[in-house]
Amino acid sequence: MSFIEGFVTAIPAAKREIFLDHARKAAHVFQGFGASRIVDAWGDDVPKGETTDFYRAVEARGDEAVGFGWIEYADRATRDAASGKMASDTGAAEIGEMPFDGQRMIFAGFEPVVDRGEGGKAGYLEGFVGAVPTANREKFIEHAARAAPLFLRAGALRVVECWGVDVPKGKVTDFYRAVKARDDETVIFSWVEWPDRATRAAAQERLFAEMEGHMKDNPMPFDASRMIFGGFEILNDAKG
Repeated sequence: MSFIEGFVTAIPAAKREIFLDHARKAAHVFQGFGASRIVDAWGDDVPKGETTDFYRAVEARGDEAVGFGWIEYADRATRDAASGKMASDTGAAEIGEMPFDGQRMIFAGFEPVVDRGEGGKAGYLEGFVGAVPTANREKFIEHAARAAPLFLRAGALRVVECWGVDVPKGKVTDFYRAVKARDDETVIFSWVEWPDRATRAAAQERLFAEMEGHMKDNPMPFDASRMIFGGFEILNDAKG
């Protein structure tokens, strides 16, 4: 089963090009460690929330943008081996110093439970992080599987929903605090890939209308008020 390493970062807006160069170098290294795809995206339409949001998730400052991305592996064993190599392989030194505060970056390992769509050349994505009662795992999978076709019919290329299986606690920030997860809840990490922002924008009105009716028969099995979401421009999409 495939495995996802998901991450959210606060990046100085002035360092966008430096971040992109760093991301490309990191992608090359991770591909050598067995990653099949690495995506780095830049916050473009990231709203402030009343309870939670991406900015608070990584304690982003006024001069920082939010980065959202992931690394795809064939399975967890490949990802675990890659993590070990990052700590010991001399080739990892070529990535250089991180152009952001690594202490505030949140990251974790996730298992994809819904993956719909053929994919393709994506230029934009919607990212989501939430907290689902662990007892509602199967209800969440059913809900996500039934909702995915709505996005695909609206022009999305791919819809992926992931269940947290290796989510560490952090000293400064972490995924749990990002969505105020409780002890009986599991963190989810999800995204929708779009060809471009225009396609996503054109689909939104239709999606809102369809989702409103859809939720009557397929209600969210989690607290949506704590889910964080936003639109991101894909800067780097490296496939092995």
